[in-house]
Amino acid sequence: MAQTVGDFIVERLHEWGVRRLFGYPGDGINGVLGALRRAQGKIEFVQARHEEMAAFMASAHAKFTGELGVCMATSGPGAAHLVTGLYDARLDHMPVLAICGQQARAALGSHYQQEVDLASMLKDVAGSYVQQASVPSQVRHMVDRAVRIALSQRRVTAIILPNDLQELEYTPPPRKHGTAHSGVGYSRPRVMPEPADLARAAEVLNAGRHVAILVGAGALHATDEVIAVAERLKAGVAKALLGKAAVPDEYPWVTGSIGLLGTKPSWELMTHCDTLLMIGSGFPYSEFLPKEGDARGVQIDLGADMLSLRYPMEVNLVGDSAETLRALLPLLDQKTDDAWRKRVERWTSEWWDTLDKRAKEPVKRGVNPQRIFTELSPKLSSDVILTSDSGSCANWYARDLKIRRGMMCSLSGGLASMGAAVPYAIAAKFAHPDRPVIAMVGDGAMQMNNMAELITVAKYWQQWKDGRWICMVMNNEDLNQVTWEQRVMEGDPKFEGSQNLPNVPFHRFAELIGLKGIYVDTPEAIGPAWDEALSAGRPVVLEVKTDPEVPPLPPHITLVQARKFMRTLMEGDPEEGSVIVNTAKQVMASVLPGKKDS
Repeated sequence: MAQTVGDFIVERLHEWGVRRLFGYPGDGINGVLGALRRAQGKIEFVQARHEEMAAFMASAHAKFTGELGVCMATSGPGAAHLVTGLYDARLDHMPVLAICGQQARAALGSHYQQEVDLASMLKDVAGSYVQQASVPSQVRHMVDRAVRIALSQRRVTAIILPNDLQELEYTPPPRKHGTAHSGVGYSRPRVMPEPADLARAAEVLNAGRHVAILVGAGALHATDEVIAVAERLKAGVAKALLGKAAVPDEYPWVTGSIGLLGTKPSWELMTHCDTLLMIGSGFPYSEFLPKEGDARGVQIDLGADMLSLRYPMEVNLVGDSAETLRALLPLLDQKTDDAWRKRVERWTSEWWDTLDKRAKEPVKRGVNPQRIFTELSPKLSSDVILTSDSGSCANWYARDLKIRRGMMCSLSGGLASMGAAVPYAIAAKFAHPDRPVIAMVGDGAMQMNNMAELITVAKYWQQWKDGRWICMVMNNEDLNQVTWEQRVMEGDPKFEGSQNLPNVPFHRFAELIGLKGIYVDTPEAIGPAWDEALSAGRPVVLEVKTDPEVPPLPPHITLVQARKFMRTLMEGDPEEGSVIVNTAKQVMASVLPGKKDS
């Protein structure tokens, strides 16, 4: 049987090292699906429930493996559904290839059913490379360029395949003018700054008395190097959300997350430092960094486009974080004055005590959401993989979970999209089937699109080497993060019409499709519920009824925000009683007169 274009594409992806792709079938991509069947398992096809989820899975696969993530969809609506997940990959600098079907070549331009100008639609998200095939001999260089560009630039690429083309016999490009003859292969180069620039960076860092380090996802493979530099400089280390696993929280000078979901010691670290070293981070919120002019800055990043973007750095180093830090370390003086380090450690110790007290505070109804995370943290094994959705759950994930060496964790960072936690956790389990995986989700994201992906778990879990896969759902019947943003950022009372959610029994849905369901609505049951879920040996949906009036607010509240919050209460919030009580006990205590943080 002659090799079809679809067969060639599958074989070429296999040559590039692709062993798994995520997608949903449709007649626009049938030629490639048939080729996958004929390839007899060379590349595993993971069937998601929705193309958006398949794209999230491809993004997560890249995050948790360092490999190319691949997703596939049919023409028209299938390809359109990929876009949100593809933007997640693009904004977090993940190499992902999208393979999209298209209507037959002869029909294009005729307003045919499911005919969409996919090249135009994908041009922004896959702007580094998006091409539609016209003839069989073209697909060789299209696949090669799409994969190589995605890997080398850490970007999203896309190839579009008309459905009739996929079934044609593949013919290699002839050796004549107007053809391209590409090949397979890419090795990441060693990227290092010039010695003179390293010396300039060392001069800045050696002169600093109060050094702060901020690490992001680009430092995930540089843990030992970051620790060595931090010890040399007696620095404190804060972590952007995607860099949560870059440095273990066991070190007393690691202040935890930074920003809207961050910690008070990270705020203090940035407020009082005189020197900032930023490593592999595109952390977006400049207001949580030092005030411009208060600190000298050094930044390390593989992408020059991310340098001096959030803070005007004195020295900008283009390079791999681990390699650059190893070269920088011998140039750094060992600081002996540990007064700054002791201040950072005191801030951090006091913060962990504060979090523990806050988690134990009684609430008006259900469970204090912080307690879910503080109870889980000491139970986690060092090989666990954690995913979080966007929303209030991300606050507690960012602040209350202590990361140890060996753990992996991620979420939708730059896009901050709802609905990513469960597909991320599914992709993590396929990539590491012998490791426990825990997804942390709010009821809004579960109702939006994550419930359906539990069916994907039910479909595949028995082929995983280790059955431990947990989805913890915080059910508070409220789109909680936005509710609190309305109150504090806008000064508006909760708008029940937009914020209230229906009460869904998620644990019962899990049982309905063959998974284990656990329901908790009292704080005393949280610890035993986690123990039961972690020892179940099969996928579990742990539903926790939580109080929505525990505020997931920034670590530092400005006077303007405090005034807006008080205006909210004056206008009459529907949950005014519990809001006042819980907020006074929590973050707002630092600005409300006469109150102290409990």
